[in-house]
Amino acid sequence: MENIKNIILDYGNVLFSIDFTRAQRAFADLGVPEVERFYGHLAQDDVFDALDRGDISAADFRNRIREVVSCPELTDQQIDDAWNALLIGVREGHHELLQELRRQYRVFLLSNNNEIHYQWIVNHLKEVYGLGNYADYFEKDYYSHLMGMRKPDAAIFRQVLEAHGLLPEETLFIDDSPQHIATARQLGMDAELLTAPDTLPELLKRRGLI
Repeated sequence: MENIKNIILDYGNVLFSIDFTRAQRAFADLGVPEVERFYGHLAQDDVFDALDRGDISAADFRNRIREVVSCPELTDQQIDDAWNALLIGVREGHHELLQELRRQYRVFLLSNNNEIHYQWIVNHLKEVYGLGNYADYFEKDYYSHLMGMRKPDAAIFRQVLEAHGLLPEETLFIDDSPQHIATARQLGMDAELLTAPDTLPELLKRRGLI
C-alpha cells in the first residue's frame, strides 16, 4: 500500500467540469480578437493571472475586457456571462467520492479561482446541492484569489503544506495542468496529471487509493 496520507485536489476538470473553448467562443462573440492567444488553458493574457491572484478587482477585469474589444458599452452581466461560460458543474458522484476519501485521508482543495467564478460556484453549490460551504468534503479549501498567489507558483503549495504540517512525500496532488504538476513534483510531492478521458475515480483506483 502506498504511503499516501494526504490528497490535494485541483477543482476544474478534476472535480468540476469546465470547458475552456466555451469561454473562448463567448469572448469571441463579444469581439475579442485572436481569442485563442488572449485566453487558453496553457497561456493567457496577464489580466487573468492578476484576477486569479486577487491583484485586481472584478471591476478592473471587466474594464480590461471592454478595452480589448473597444466597446465601453458592454455590461457587467455580458462580460460575466462570457467569462462564466466555461463553468459546467460538479462531476456526478464526486461529492460522494470526496466523503469516501475523507474517511481515509486528509483531503484539501487547491484551486486557481477568481472573484467572478467563485461567486458563480458558490451559487451553484447552494442552488443544486444545498451547500453553504465545503466543510463536509475538505479539511480546508484554498482559492488563489483569496490567498494572493496562484499555481504554479511554489509559494502556494508551500503554504498549504506548512499550514497543515503535511509531508510532501506523503501527499498526492492531482491537477489537469502540466505546469502545476511540475511544481508539485519539484517540491517532493507525488503528483498525477488528470486528462480526459481519464477520471478521478479511475486514477485513484489505479493507484490503489480507493
